[in-house]
Amino acid sequence: MQSKLGIKAVEIMLPNKEVDLNKWAVIACDQYTSNRAYWQELEDYVADQPSTLKLVYPEVYLNDDDKEKRIKEIGKTMEAYLKQGLFTTLSPQFIYIERTDSSNKVRKGLLVALDLEDYDYNLGAKSLTRATEGTVLDRLPPRIAIRREALLESPHIMVLIDDPDRSIIEPLADKVTEMEKLYDFDLMMKGGHIKGYSLKSQSMIEDVYKGLARLADPDLFKEKYKLKEEKPLLLFAVGDGNHSLATAKAYWEELKASLSADMLEDHPARYALVELVNVHDDGLEFEPIHRCLFNIDPDNVLKSLVDYNKSQGIKTNIIEIKDRVQAIYSFIIRHKNRKDQGHIILYSSKDKYGLIEIENPVCNLEVGSLQAFLDDYLKKHTEADIDYIHGDKETLELADKDGCMGFLLPVMEKHDLFTTVILDGVLPRKTFSMGHADDKRFYLECRKITK
Repeated sequence: MQSKLGIKAVEIMLPNKEVDLNKWAVIACDQYTSNRAYWQELEDYVADQPSTLKLVYPEVYLNDDDKEKRIKEIGKTMEAYLKQGLFTTLSPQFIYIERTDSSNKVRKGLLVALDLEDYDYNLGAKSLTRATEGTVLDRLPPRIAIRREALLESPHIMVLIDDPDRSIIEPLADKVTEMEKLYDFDLMMKGGHIKGYSLKSQSMIEDVYKGLARLADPDLFKEKYKLKEEKPLLLFAVGDGNHSLATAKAYWEELKASLSADMLEDHPARYALVELVNVHDDGLEFEPIHRCLFNIDPDNVLKSLVDYNKSQGIKTNIIEIKDRVQAIYSFIIRHKNRKDQGHIILYSSKDKYGLIEIENPVCNLEVGSLQAFLDDYLKKHTEADIDYIHGDKETLELADKDGCMGFLLPVMEKHDLFTTVILDGVLPRKTFSMGHADDKRFYLECRKITK
């Protein structure tokens, strides 16, 4: 059954008891990408202790000149950690996870190995596992270079299932007394708390497979999403870490060309560790991912936005508001009470704030309307730069600097995700985030990806 469902139980590695897990587990590399101070503080805190910080490449440093040196150091550190006997290797199994976030909500998850043969990140994908957002191919080469040299992987990828009956992951909470507790500790830098339990009982694993098989039933799939015509089955939707999973896929496609048929079946690089999370989990929150432009003139950006939309037959109004607090309040109220199909986006710069009102958008989501313009603007203004920011406060702080401008977007309803991807395909890149930056999945467990 597992071969048809795209996941399997594999050997998982955890640091041994001498390792301080609080310093070992760190936030995903694609967080705080404009905040070097965060990563410097993290480096100072970890110091010379074993840490996954030394096994990953924080994206805040991607444009630095020492790229090749960093990649080589990552590979050397992996080799050193293995030689030092830093890990305990668990028998093939899943790990049931309970993550308490910064707001004391508990998110439940299941660590599994995902079959990359059943995953496709390209536009128009029809695979069992699909990206929910567009993949930026330019972001893959440095990640692929790291994976080529890597002996280990450590996951920050979260993959969603659509289980409204909460019949697969949630029932495991009542069975933790039957499982061995693997870890239970506070995560660093206000990251909350995490517990992990060994799920190696064959009956429990079979229950997981049976539950996923129900979600994958073609007739129930068609009825569930009210499909009028046949659509390819979507069982797993990548919620977070899309580019990391795309990297694993790209490297696997590169590697498998040199493998024999026997090696293709069980090569560890064919799989990637991911955490499955039910999109209906009460502890899962969707957050918008905002945009911030750098090296720009705010007046020129707003004028260009109006002109671009006009060229597309889209009517746009710029509503300037003198007070930023009032602008934020108006943004919240407009979305709370909205009755029309228009789009409202908040803009903010050092001395200019207000709302962008799009009366007749051609995209379903605000992020689609904004990103179409930003892509065009950045092509024409090569001196400008963009970053994708998690958090309202962080975006507004960046926007308050000279030559910067931030755009706040509303949150997407998480319950609409699967239906949208099935019917319309992938969303615009960086559409949503699964929680605040500090509530993301931290690197913790590892797995060998070489023979």
